[in-house]
Amino acid sequence: MAQLRLTLLAMSLLILSPAMDGGGGGTVQAQIVPAVISFGDSTVDVGNNNYLPGAVFKANYVPYGVNFGSRRKPTGRFSDGKIVTDITAETLGFESYAPPYLSPQAKGDNLLLGANFASAASSYHDDTAAMYQLKYYKEYQSKLAALIGQKNATAILSDALYIVSTGTGDFIQNYYHNASLSSRYNVNSYCDLLISIFSGFANELYRLGARRIGVTSLPPLGCLPATIRLYGKGRSGCVERLNGDAETFNNKLNITVEALAKKHSDLKIAIFDIYTPLRNMSESPASQGFLEARKTCCQTGTRKTRVYLCNPATAGLCRNASDFVYFDGVHPSEAANLVIAESTISAGISLVT
Repeated sequence: MAQLRLTLLAMSLLILSPAMDGGGGGTVQAQIVPAVISFGDSTVDVGNNNYLPGAVFKANYVPYGVNFGSRRKPTGRFSDGKIVTDITAETLGFESYAPPYLSPQAKGDNLLLGANFASAASSYHDDTAAMYQLKYYKEYQSKLAALIGQKNATAILSDALYIVSTGTGDFIQNYYHNASLSSRYNVNSYCDLLISIFSGFANELYRLGARRIGVTSLPPLGCLPATIRLYGKGRSGCVERLNGDAETFNNKLNITVEALAKKHSDLKIAIFDIYTPLRNMSESPASQGFLEARKTCCQTGTRKTRVYLCNPATAGLCRNASDFVYFDGVHPSEAANLVIAESTISAGISLVT
């Protein structure tokens, strides 16, 4: 049902969007935006970490990708199939996805689709990750200008949709595990720190030409299978303390996004709320057509990072990933990503119309 509604939305948006002259008397239907450019963590990583030798978090092994298109093999996406940005690109009229920027495919005409700079395990507090993603973006700008000329590149970059999706790791990989960090900041002040970093990042994107920015909220941190396992004290329900932390961050993010919109009159910026749909699916899976929200489709590990990810040493996999809200300990299944994508439609429309 979610897929049908997204398809109908895509058709209606394409009808409303202007067509391009194909040069032969006919018209060629344009994408709603010329490119999609993504920054962030594993929620939007499409394989960049596969090209980082020192990266710990990778999704380059089975069962990741088992339901991804016709290839049905790992691509670096942390799901059984499509992630939300894939579904967003399709809804916007793209027939293919921007490749991971660090891959050999990120060249030539593929650059016209946009670029994906996301890297699993990145976070707001990790200044190095943000610095490198912006560094690669500036490099991408130069490559695009060399390919199609500065004027055309500037036009694409100003009309492109920019997606920023990170923050989960700031809590489940950093704050909850780093005693030094949690002793220096309470949750409120830590959220203030992260929000200030996001604000600086968004202002820098604006300075570099971005005019359509969508930023994701934090998910319900206390409903992720991995955090329930680590912090649930043996109970199966969501950990409300962690959900409260996410809500604190999200409330501050709302205020900051409103301030950025007021500061830059020509900037379209919106929040993609993933907290609400994912919490609804986590607490009432049957209402959304799912059978399971506490167990993961793939068998996760038991130590360190493996509690979050599918265990590469086992072949444990559910029969039908679409029955599960979560594919691994923190990442939704493709079926859940479809529900999330549908729920963010109104925010997306505000950015592209």
